[in-house]
Amino acid sequence: MEPAILLAGFGLLFLAGLALDWVGHIVHVPRVTLLILLGVVVGPPVFDLLPVTMTGSYEILAPTALTMVAFLLGGTLHRDTLRERGREIIVISLTVVVLSALIVATGLLVLGAPLAIALLLGGLSCATDPAATRDVVEQTGCKNRFTTNLLGIVAIDDAWGLLAFSFLLTLTAVVVGGETTSALIHGLREAGGAIGLGLALGFPAAYLTGRIRPGEPTLTEALGVVFLCAGLSLWFEFSFLLAGMVTGAVVANFAPHHDRPLHEIKRVEWPFMLLFFVMAGASLEIEPLKGIGMIGCAYIALRFIARLIGGWAGGRLAGLSGREGRLTGLALMPQAGVAIGMALVAAERFPIYADQILALAIASTVIFEVTGPFMTQIALALVNHRQTAAARAQSRDGTPDV
Repeated sequence: MEPAILLAGFGLLFLAGLALDWVGHIVHVPRVTLLILLGVVVGPPVFDLLPVTMTGSYEILAPTALTMVAFLLGGTLHRDTLRERGREIIVISLTVVVLSALIVATGLLVLGAPLAIALLLGGLSCATDPAATRDVVEQTGCKNRFTTNLLGIVAIDDAWGLLAFSFLLTLTAVVVGGETTSALIHGLREAGGAIGLGLALGFPAAYLTGRIRPGEPTLTEALGVVFLCAGLSLWFEFSFLLAGMVTGAVVANFAPHHDRPLHEIKRVEWPFMLLFFVMAGASLEIEPLKGIGMIGCAYIALRFIARLIGGWAGGRLAGLSGREGRLTGLALMPQAGVAIGMALVAAERFPIYADQILALAIASTVIFEVTGPFMTQIALALVNHRQTAAARAQSRDGTPDV
């Protein structure tokens, strides 16, 4: 009877996710938010309808889904893509990530948060939501330099964010571990091992895949690489996020016979992510939310400020106007599933902070997923208004300010 309940449960969740995707388009609420809320409702926080075997599958589902995400993020670091994106996009994206982590971590520390919590939340603040940002841009129909830069930034900044999070995770281990040397060695082993594993899997995969069906790896090949990467990372206790990203970057850069090296992963990523977000909502502990009121509000406020400052500073370094930089920061407010994935990794590494980190990551993701797209929309509207005004005034140089 148990397998029947499990299969029926997964089937219902897939169909419910499909329905929520449709509802999200109608009411303009991100589907990630709706899926997390679905998990809260059907999981232990509210009605507790999910069978134990289904919630138990989360331990396998989470690293698999997140390795897929990391693999795709690595694919955005193609040398041609970075060359095409130009100096503006690379400088702004790196500045936003670095300042987000620095401002959030420092601000929380000043407000009295434990050092480990401050560092981990600083790492989480780097995550954005490329899908939500892209949807808003497509919805508005805007096509100008601002939207070109914005889409370029969201295409690669989660990759930078993942690297920043990995560094802060190691730094937290040094802070919490007591014995600095052993904690540092463990952190370096975890990160270095992940990079080594990514290279060891990436180069053979780049050469061998895409031969059965010329130009594009088959679904079996793509899943084989991702599952092997996730499994070996867990076995050797390496970072599966970093290993997946390195593997994806190597495949994207060293497979000249591939026309679409990551296409098959994109096809199957969403069903895994759907279950991941539902299970993330189901794993939410309500009680810890009561104890993180000040820290949670501070994190949300600090991340908002950090995005604006990061966009402004990155824009100035890239030679853009301060106004365009600030609007870029405003447009980068959405925070999606990568932050929850980072929180899960942090929770597993530091169980003492698990409840706080997971509760805050899920709660802040819901808030930023609801409000973030509206902020992106506001930024685009302000850019369009400025361009329209400049066109009417017949700007002397004939080009828009932003």
